Amino acid sequence: MRVHFIIHDYFEAPGAYEYWARKNNYDVTFTRLYEGDKLPDSISGIDFLIVMGGPQNPETTTAQCPYFDSKKEQAFIADAINSNKVVIGVCLGAQLIGEALGAPYTQSPEKEFGKFTIHMTNAGKRSRLFSHFGDSLGVGHWHYDMPGLTEGAQIIAFSAGCPRQIIEYTKRVYGFQCHMELTRDVVEYLILNGENDLKSAAGFRFVDTPGAIRRHSYSEMNEKLITFLDKLVLSVNPVKPKVRTKSETA
Repeated sequence: MRVHFIIHDYFEAPGAYEYWARKNNYDVTFTRLYEGDKLPDSISGIDFLIVMGGPQNPETTTAQCPYFDSKKEQAFIADAINSNKVVIGVCLGAQLIGEALGAPYTQSPEKEFGKFTIHMTNAGKRSRLFSHFGDSLGVGHWHYDMPGLTEGAQIIAFSAGCPRQIIEYTKRVYGFQCHMELTRDVVEYLILNGENDLKSAAGFRFVDTPGAIRRHSYSEMNEKLITFLDKLVLSVNPVKPKVRTKSETA
């Protein structure tokens, strides 16, 4: 399987998503926009698209961030969805999926930076893809905003600070406002590059200190994410039973 990552800034690294892809020996490619990479000319060489987060939002202009063309990226995501590809969006990536489907992003009720609990909705509890999450799970957060909802979208999980943490847009398209991919290395990148965010949000209900963020364990959420991704691949590419020959049945 061919997995392609769109990465907006080096400190919003794919973490556990990349680990999962390499663990399964998938073909892994990247568009690193911050290094000047361009989006692929065609979606045809991609089976699974993962759009990562970033300090931008869907309204960020090329004047504000020359390497981020929100409209062009939304068009690429829409092409992937219309081509029946599997698409995952994380944070900004989730918001861009919503925008690509005609559902504008909006501000989250609360700022969330650190590790806090998400709770599964009834739809999330019924989903075979998320059954291993249990009723609730501690996950990473680093955001002000949240994705828009299309008419057919289902909210899979929410938190006390954000009502749209995981969204199922279709059986092949999912938005994760939360950051289940965080590892200790990725967390360190975020802290070092998000110092102003943490300072401006200090004292808010769902904002951890840098020390607390560093002390958290992220292994359980990484494992849950990887299991979800494996289930998702199996759900869209079911293993066909082997047809036994006469000699095998004799």
